[in-house]
Amino acid sequence: MPALICGSLAFDTITNFPGRFAQQILPEQVHILNVAFLVPTLRREFGGCAGNIAYTLRALGSTPVVMAALGNDGGAYLARLRDWGLDTSLVRVDDAEYTAQAIIITDTDNNQITAFHPGAMQNAHLIEVPRRADLRIGIISPDGREAMWRHAHEMSDAGIPFIFDPGQQLPQFDGAELREVLRLASWAALNDYEARMLCERTGAGLAELSRSGLRGIVVTLGAEGCEIWVDGTRTHVPGVAAAGIVDPTGCGDAFRAALLHGLERDWPLERCAALGNRIGALKIAHRGGQNHVVDAAAVGA
Repeated sequence: MPALICGSLAFDTITNFPGRFAQQILPEQVHILNVAFLVPTLRREFGGCAGNIAYTLRALGSTPVVMAALGNDGGAYLARLRDWGLDTSLVRVDDAEYTAQAIIITDTDNNQITAFHPGAMQNAHLIEVPRRADLRIGIISPDGREAMWRHAHEMSDAGIPFIFDPGQQLPQFDGAELREVLRLASWAALNDYEARMLCERTGAGLAELSRSGLRGIVVTLGAEGCEIWVDGTRTHVPGVAAAGIVDPTGCGDAFRAALLHGLERDWPLERCAALGNRIGALKIAHRGGQNHVVDAAAVGA
């Protein structure tokens, strides 16, 4: 049974800065910040959280349903989703907007600076979560703010358990709104920075939040793996060494696809997270969010 993926479809323009941002930005001068980074490499990739999650989930053997918005330049992306054999009936094409665009600069420490134009994503809230008996699970990944808010409520009303994955959109919600969405969600997935912000905004620690009705909270820790919180108890799931550190873009999305893959199959959360660590390590050895190959050994290990 398919997973419903709510989130962005975007084109990523990815560049690399052969230095360290920390060496170019003077902390005492940030009030008059004016910097330029020479980026000798540049490439354009299919991206966006929904697209990246769907790519890995399809590679794992699932057939997700993507619910997202494309602009008037999104024909190739729509064709790409259909080539994967996905149901695109919930992809909205907005002829008055461009597809969302991300311009990403990565330094030698794998720190990233991103500029993001939302484009058609701003109208993703006009798509409604359907009442379909075949949708077993869902995810609210970064999307337009109103879309994330509405779709969380619509998934709850439709009886679809879902992962709340606020990502870079987390600052768009205040503490009360975050508590409301967490009340509706079954799981939450964040990186360690987002987890700290979530705790600060809600005024509650991860132990408390994990006892508030969620089935679990997953916090990714980069090369250190991740931690899961269930009923106030923390479990560390060790990381997996990557064959190479090439590009972190889309690693979090690959991890979340693995979570969905396992949760669809009623795996324990720790097993889902362990697969996420393996898939994340596999992805970071490839450029872009949709170029890695998932083999059977990675899934079955």
